[in-house]
Amino acid sequence: MFERFTAGARAVVTGAQAEARRLHHDHIGTEHVLLALLADPAGPVARSTGLEADAVRAEVLRRIGGHTEGGPVLSDADAEDAAALKAIGIDLAAVREAIEANFGAGALHLPRPVQKKQGVFRKLYRTRGHIPFTDRNKKVLELSLREAIRLKQKFIAPEHIMLGLLREGRGLAALILADHGVDFDRLRADLERSVQAAA
Repeated sequence: MFERFTAGARAVVTGAQAEARRLHHDHIGTEHVLLALLADPAGPVARSTGLEADAVRAEVLRRIGGHTEGGPVLSDADAEDAAALKAIGIDLAAVREAIEANFGAGALHLPRPVQKKQGVFRKLYRTRGHIPFTDRNKKVLELSLREAIRLKQKFIAPEHIMLGLLREGRGLAALILADHGVDFDRLRADLERSVQAAA
């Protein structure tokens, strides 16, 4: 599938990883992909949504906070739960800080399982700081391929990734877009026009 990705689509994937690192998250969720798609202010996603990456980044931090590399992994479902709790006045980051202040740093961390010996390549791969995609985000990438096929295109561009994100429709990115009043149908039409013009 990745051989079909254009340079722009590959930049979105690497940009999503960079955004996850920047926010000290140990997962790459739909919110990170949205941030990577918004990185180009003149790009089709930023133009069509009217959103700026800095505003969305602040929204992500407000909803789920940032945490250290050794902290708990937040899946998209966990991120949605964190956002729901935040809406009723419970800040998970503040709760985490209070627990660590009372019980010591790392009090919420489960002990790591004993790791089996790893081959040289696996060890090298892990030391480079691989951040995993959430299952929901993997689905978004799969749906980007389906969107390209639906549009009878043999490549996957950033617009296809955004179309996949809209089609999946349940991640934190979709929630943020909806909360900002983005019209999904209009955005979908704008992206389809943009990618067809580029073909």
